[in-house]
Amino acid sequence: VTQIMEHSEQARNRFQSELEFIQCLANPNYLNFLAQRGFLRERPFINYLKYLLYWKEPEYAKFLKYPHCLHMLELLQYEHFRKELVNAQCAKFIDEQQLLHWQHYSRKRTRLQQALAEQQQPQQQPPPHGNTTRSI
Repeated sequence: VTQIMEHSEQARNRFQSELEFIQCLANPNYLNFLAQRGFLRERPFINYLKYLLYWKEPEYAKFLKYPHCLHMLELLQYEHFRKELVNAQCAKFIDEQQLLHWQHYSRKRTRLQQALAEQQQPQQQPPPHGNTTRSI
């Protein structure tokens, strides 16, 4: 029983650590930090990034607060992208593009929600022309 509890605790800690780490990948400045320190050139680290692809599965992805980290994880599978991250301008560009995406997404979502709310409101229509009653 003690071994099962220890294994369960280890699994929970591993899950939490990997969840925190993968979400850090959504931060282009952190990716730049990793690249400048040489982590993105090390085979064991590259293998770890490949291992983390399991987070794309719905049963794991549902725990992510920053799902765009999965896109970054996908891009990190490519050597060219990993090499470009050494350049601070690359990280800055990604950061700016994320900001523009969030702004556009937020506006688009607001418009969609407004349109949906308008559709759901009971529509008041004028009475049909042929059914008006006249008093004599």
